[in-house]
Amino acid sequence: MSEVIDKSKKKKIKNGSFNNLVGPTDKKIDERARDLLITARVGLLIRHSFFGNLATRLKLINADEWCATAATDGRNFYYNSRFVNMLKQKEVEFLFGHEVLHVVYDHFGRRDERDPQVWNIANDYAVNADLKRHKVGEFITSVPCLYEVKYDGKYSEHIYDDLMKDVNQISLDELIDQLLDEHMDVDDDKESEGKGRPKPLTAEEREELRQEIKQNIINAAKGTEPGQLPLGVKRLIEETISPQMPWPELIQTNLTSSIKTDYSFSRPNRRGWHMDVIMPGTIPGEEIDIVVALDMSGSISNKQCQSFLSEVSGMMEMFNGFKIHVFCFDTEIYNPQTFISDNLDTMGDYEPMGGGGTDFTSIFRYLKERGEDTKRLIVFTDGMPFGSWGTEDFTDTTWIIHGSKDIVPPWGTWAYFD
Repeated sequence: MSEVIDKSKKKKIKNGSFNNLVGPTDKKIDERARDLLITARVGLLIRHSFFGNLATRLKLINADEWCATAATDGRNFYYNSRFVNMLKQKEVEFLFGHEVLHVVYDHFGRRDERDPQVWNIANDYAVNADLKRHKVGEFITSVPCLYEVKYDGKYSEHIYDDLMKDVNQISLDELIDQLLDEHMDVDDDKESEGKGRPKPLTAEEREELRQEIKQNIINAAKGTEPGQLPLGVKRLIEETISPQMPWPELIQTNLTSSIKTDYSFSRPNRRGWHMDVIMPGTIPGEEIDIVVALDMSGSISNKQCQSFLSEVSGMMEMFNGFKIHVFCFDTEIYNPQTFISDNLDTMGDYEPMGGGGTDFTSIFRYLKERGEDTKRLIVFTDGMPFGSWGTEDFTDTTWIIHGSKDIVPPWGTWAYFD
């Protein structure tokens, strides 16, 4: 972001509300804390096996002399025994889940050039919302904990952008004091060091750890019901096991799988002529009937929309019959047009319209009012709706996401527009 943060509002991320907890370890307090931590991990294993599996891989290390709350470097769970004893067992389960998701989502690796303080606030909003939605442990109320309903289902990048809009009007100090853990990627200077504080990992060590964590995530997800996994975790697993298919290939695959296709050499496909190859054409009778919705609310330009439509129209040459219904949307529908073989050449001149906020429900409302059977829907979008992603069981839907690859639709198939 280009906006400059007022330096008078910046503060070291040290969980100011809990700094008085930092100090020498009391053996009895630590024993109670460890018992609580171990019991909470068992509870996670029973109730949320994915989180419990990953939590048990983290070695418990007392950090009373430098950490005010809790922290992780991906291999260890650092804790302040006095802080842990302030929580109930299920709140400790939530705390474990919080640390696990920071690791799973690779928040340090995704920070790039963003302001570290605002980025860490955004991460806590995102993680806490995920845990609350999936009922992992019990949302922490014994101590301050960041949560806003408007950030439910949002990714850290989106929350960060939202915070940066008014960064000099919000109280960073108050938000920083509600961070649930020590973000170890920020306080690397000597002033923040304490006895036993681990040194920051090198770039090589971080990459090695990142690969180790990916494998741990895949192993932990085995046997876990898909509905128990946050969307970001699902995306990471899918991309690790099966690399993301390029968007033109995904659309083409979905289109061909949606019809019963018989092949014949009686009507060869023109695409093979330049290669001196006769490619089979489809037998008449099956018509491709698709709806293409263009999101004109955010970062997608008219030129990109036209480029996308040009690619889609090129795919139609492999089919003998097709009908493409195209329209733009933000919170309303604009410029609906239908293209068939007779006017397909004009599709590249389609004029995008709109420019308000993203409302996916407007797509499904329009299609229902239209009254025609929608066999397949393709949505070209930046993936940042105000609310719902629409009606899941309405029709087969493919989302082509322009922008961040951290955006994962809650249903349908998807790919990313580069």
